[in-house]
Amino acid sequence: MIKNKLSDISLPIKSELEKFDEIFKQSMKSNVTLIDLVARYIIRQKGKKIRPLLVLLAAKVSGGVTERTYRGAVMVELLHTATLVHDDVVDNADKRRGFWSVNKVFKNKIAVLMGDYLLSRGLLIAVHGKDFDFLDVITTSVKRMSEGELLQIKKTRKLDIDEETYFRIISDKTASLLETCCQIGTLSTSSDATYNEAMKKFGEYLGIAFQIRDDILDYEGNTATIGKPVGADIKEKKITLPLIYSLQQVSKNEASRIKKFIKNPDKNGSVEEVINFVKRNKGIEYASDTAASYSEKAKAVLSVFPDSPSKTSLSELVDFVINRKS
Repeated sequence: MIKNKLSDISLPIKSELEKFDEIFKQSMKSNVTLIDLVARYIIRQKGKKIRPLLVLLAAKVSGGVTERTYRGAVMVELLHTATLVHDDVVDNADKRRGFWSVNKVFKNKIAVLMGDYLLSRGLLIAVHGKDFDFLDVITTSVKRMSEGELLQIKKTRKLDIDEETYFRIISDKTASLLETCCQIGTLSTSSDATYNEAMKKFGEYLGIAFQIRDDILDYEGNTATIGKPVGADIKEKKITLPLIYSLQQVSKNEASRIKKFIKNPDKNGSVEEVINFVKRNKGIEYASDTAASYSEKAKAVLSVFPDSPSKTSLSELVDFVINRKS
């Protein structure tokens, strides 16, 4: 039976997640009142906490949660939060998880500086804890995330993304952080190279499946459940796997016609035209099959770990990711 709630999946680390929450809140504190004000606002925007969940489960399945594990979980959540704050500035987004975005409430300058503060806090936690192996992993992730974003921007301008480029982008932009979570979790408690490599692969495959599912939701979800307008990627001229596959199924003339709709997303009916085009050409089915393939790869690499409730939860998390509606 597939568990469809993260609260069920996180049961093996329930007490550890509660401890993480307290440490995370403390990590954001400052003697600058404006920083504390913005931090409290950010904490109110409760997300799924998939990243700290991954760190804690990876640690528990590899040997057990340690103080280093908590530092690693806080590091990655601070990094993730910083990227979300910065992304909202770049995208000029008004809302995040149903709340007004930080940049909307406090303006861009404060949002950018707050993102910088969160990133620096995460790096300082690693330095003070002498977790230099964490620094190596996480700074590599930041580099890859930046490269993925910039490559996507470059390719979006030309609308010439193929499957190989798409997978390179999502591997760097999304999967790298989930890969980092899993690596840090294992590194925090074990020196077993086999465990480290397995969790690294698990995070990579999970991250790719996660992003493909996210891209599918842009075509088949609804605004109320996914928290952003359906067709938002189309309006931003992002060519993702469902569309890439669909464009490959038609003539050059038809592909050019659809790309014209993407170049002029404000034109009446253009978004609906692209969505219907993808549905007609089985782009969603192809992307769903691809996500399912990566989810099976993720589950397969868990075989190196002994059976435990935490291992079961990691497998259930994979199912949750590719079946989620938001």
